[in-house]
Amino acid sequence: MGVMCVMEQTLPKMLRKVAADYPEIPAQYSRKDDGNFKSVTFRELFDISLDFASGLLDIGVKRGEPVGLISDNREEWQQSDMGIMAIGAVDVPRGCDATLQDLEAILSITECKVCIAENPAQAKKILSLKEKLSHLKTIIVFDELNGAIKEEAEACGVKITCFSAVVKEGKKYRIEHKNLVEEELEKGNWDDLACIIFTSGTTGTPKGVELTHGNFLTQLDELPERIILNPGDRAVCVLPIWHVFERACEYVIIIQAASICYSKPIGSVLLADMAKLNPALLPAVPRVFEAVYDGITRKLRKTGGIVYALFRFFTAVAITHSRMQRKMFNRNPCFTRYYTVGWWFLFLIPWCLLWPLKLLGNLLVFRKIKSMLGKNFRAGVAGGGAYPPQIDEFFWAIGVNIVEGYGLTETAPVVSVRPISAPVFGNVGSPIRGVKARIVSPEDGFVLKRGQFGAIQIKGGTVMRGYYKRPDLTAKVMTVDGWFDTGDLGMMTIHDEIVIKGRKKDTIVLRGGENVEPVPLEMKLAESRFIKQAVVVGQDQRYLGALILVDEEEIRNYTAENGIQYDTYENLLKSEDIAKLYESEINSLVNSKNGFKMYERINKFALITKPFEIGVELSAKQEIMRYRMTEIYKEQIDKIFAEE
Repeated sequence: MGVMCVMEQTLPKMLRKVAADYPEIPAQYSRKDDGNFKSVTFRELFDISLDFASGLLDIGVKRGEPVGLISDNREEWQQSDMGIMAIGAVDVPRGCDATLQDLEAILSITECKVCIAENPAQAKKILSLKEKLSHLKTIIVFDELNGAIKEEAEACGVKITCFSAVVKEGKKYRIEHKNLVEEELEKGNWDDLACIIFTSGTTGTPKGVELTHGNFLTQLDELPERIILNPGDRAVCVLPIWHVFERACEYVIIIQAASICYSKPIGSVLLADMAKLNPALLPAVPRVFEAVYDGITRKLRKTGGIVYALFRFFTAVAITHSRMQRKMFNRNPCFTRYYTVGWWFLFLIPWCLLWPLKLLGNLLVFRKIKSMLGKNFRAGVAGGGAYPPQIDEFFWAIGVNIVEGYGLTETAPVVSVRPISAPVFGNVGSPIRGVKARIVSPEDGFVLKRGQFGAIQIKGGTVMRGYYKRPDLTAKVMTVDGWFDTGDLGMMTIHDEIVIKGRKKDTIVLRGGENVEPVPLEMKLAESRFIKQAVVVGQDQRYLGALILVDEEEIRNYTAENGIQYDTYENLLKSEDIAKLYESEINSLVNSKNGFKMYERINKFALITKPFEIGVELSAKQEIMRYRMTEIYKEQIDKIFAEE
């Protein structure tokens, strides 16, 4: 059973409690230049955080003051974040992929006087905006400084220093001003602002979400019961820390005295680190688990022969067996009273007959796949986007526990998550303690019953204070009685589990008035081995179309297998052979047999080859930014809907 802390009033006080109880347990593991990992204990993490907090006091940072934090995930991020919050200041985070427009918006709106940057390159970006950032006085850089950046800062009238120097000066300041930083830490309250996170989202308008210490601590009451870790357990973290899902995951790890291990969401790096660290937990966006699945299936397809045939056979057996088991033991979403007796009568014999085959599959195939995740792996947590059902079903069938969660930046972020110990397939779990959910009619706001489809609204201690300096935007998403409109669509089961069905703002309305949710269609299309990603389009059109991101490796394999001759890859994609292939793939996936309506058919498509990038087509959460897609691929979309 994981560690349970008596709930403190602020996040740094929570860290202080864990550091007092488990001082010598490693809190952080970071990769050194030689490839090995070095650790920082909880006592050291807390001390460095307070030294940095003292250093901030020394340079004049005041309670309630926003401090920019422009960096990707690394040990200094958590140390500086805790230091900022310890003195009651407010961090304004963003990753290194932030554009100049992003940085100008968030740092000017919040009027940051002090900004932390990961490296000289990020500091250079910030300095280039100095004319528009009149409040900026100091930049603190995690990495060592070079002469060029010092000169540039001096020319701009900005003081620049490195993190280690601020910590060193802070240590002296703590001695000279005895107990001052501890007194500031003690002043912190539940309702104090912890951070302002600007969402790039899918609408294009950055909004500063104000989250308090209480917003985060509310979810830390129950999450350790659902995502169980033991002191010293390791959790591999690969996501951008400025995004609230990763941030909350790290707090869940810290409160249970487990260890944060920093890695990268790159297949080869991640799997090597998993083998070296043997973690218990991997929180990640669904795309990371998709990449693991794709890597496994691609490798086995290349191997071919009996190995690939056995993999396909045993996977089919395991999936069939798991489907029966979920019916028999009531592990599927349930919207009405459920009787398992009939399923036991129907499935008992085939379920028993398939059991030895599933065990054999585990022995011959699945055990090797599971070993790639390390010998201590307990669970993955998928969040930050829609988790594809076929990936969910695959990992469930082979015995790898991946639980899906649901939330938004505005809910800090956790609304619900399946418990690791007793997951139910095909939903995102029930709301955590301190949070309530309801389904309302999107048209009139009337509260709906369980099993009815509508808009999801949330109320409780995790819901944000509001959008920074934008009461008008806050009023648009909050009801008069305090419910937050998530913009998501779904249903509630009889056990209060939430089933996500799409997003209101993603909804495509065809000319005939039909409403289409693109996400289920896109997830279905992505099941094809020839489709890396799909984006469904068709707002105000007569029919639906799709932008198809081609999997080049699979196309080249297909042409080799079928003896198709071509001169250039570009010409190959324009050929009739490839057009027929994609037409066949799309029609076999999106049809009435698979539960799609007639108006949900994909009539036309355009093939694209450039991988989607964060900050271009994708948000930091790796979600499609639809407004960007219509700008970038206007020519292709126009051709899809051109009248013949």
